[in-house]
Amino acid sequence: MTTETIQDDGEDLTENATFHDTIKFATLRDKLADALTPGFQAELDPEEAEQAGAFHETALTEEDAAGSTDDLTAALEELGVFPQ
Repeated sequence: MTTETIQDDGEDLTENATFHDTIKFATLRDKLADALTPGFQAELDPEEAEQAGAFHETALTEEDAAGSTDDLTAALEELGVFPQ
């Protein structure tokens, strides 16, 4: 396996990385820069998203979200906001 170090503006991007890894890093860096452009929708594959710090979605399911309003509805009815 051949290793290379690519320089960007005189600074090493990686140390002891394969050329392929360096290209992947540069591509991800460019995509993240594009993502900062208002209106531009940069597409990242799952590996790139993980490297960029994306997280596993832990939001409520639609059913759980709908059920979470049950106590709110009852409280509003008690206050007379909603007629019973």
